[in-house]
Amino acid sequence: MQTNSIQKVGQVAVPVLDLKRSIHFYKDILGLQLLFSTDHMAFFDCDGLRIMLSLPEKEEFAGASSVIYFKVGDITESYKEFKKKEVTFLDAPHIVAKMENTETWMVFFKDTEGNTHALMSEVVTS
Repeated sequence: MQTNSIQKVGQVAVPVLDLKRSIHFYKDILGLQLLFSTDHMAFFDCDGLRIMLSLPEKEEFAGASSVIYFKVGDITESYKEFKKKEVTFLDAPHIVAKMENTETWMVFFKDTEGNTHALMSEVVTS
């Protein structure tokens, strides 16, 4: 592999308005591992991808973040568990694609800061 080529995504930044509230949501509700935090940022591990929650330094970084698609094994059960924890979902789990013997399922939700993210699951059918 060339050393000057992109190898993988190492970190995704998510703008937040209230860092303490955001840490609670990502750690206690979504169950991500908090690596460390400062007065303005918090870093989580999601299976090797680092997610950085940050209070925007400049106005141009204060908008909504990219959609993060979190993979789960059983989307229906994950949806039920997160609903119990009062996660705000925008829809119900649904099929977005069928490819040969694999179905891709998604359901979209809002974090405490108004960012839209999704749960996704790939189901192998016979």
